[in-house]
Amino acid sequence: MIRGNLFFSLAMTIATYQPIPQLWVEPVGDLILGRIRGVPTQQVLRQCQEQILQLVEDLGHGRVLLDALEMEPPSVDVVLSQRALDERLERVPFRRAIVVPNAKLAYLARLAFGEGDYRVFYNDMTGAIMWLHEADANASGS
Repeated sequence: MIRGNLFFSLAMTIATYQPIPQLWVEPVGDLILGRIRGVPTQQVLRQCQEQILQLVEDLGHGRVLLDALEMEPPSVDVVLSQRALDERLERVPFRRAIVVPNAKLAYLARLAFGEGDYRVFYNDMTGAIMWLHEADANASGS
């Protein structure tokens, strides 16, 4: 009987396991790279936003690549918290390319970022980087 209870307990733990979200934000070349792994929380999104804004200020540009390839879908309230964070940024000029692994995360990204200057890319890191640089090329007349 103990063996059965142990198996049931282990099975329930595995079924309800939520990986701890991990966040990395750093300058990479002439981009700001934000990467979230696991299921993000409102706190993780707020930290990500704060770190990105600090780098935008420090570096003097706002080319942001958000890598969500290892992110798990968050709840809708977490998604909408990103939109609330963005509503406070009307005067901060930055452009975001969001790389996602599937349609569900693409949909959630569109909910999260609303009307901002962003584009969602399906597993296409190269295309996302090229798009971030297009604005610079167009501005310089190339």
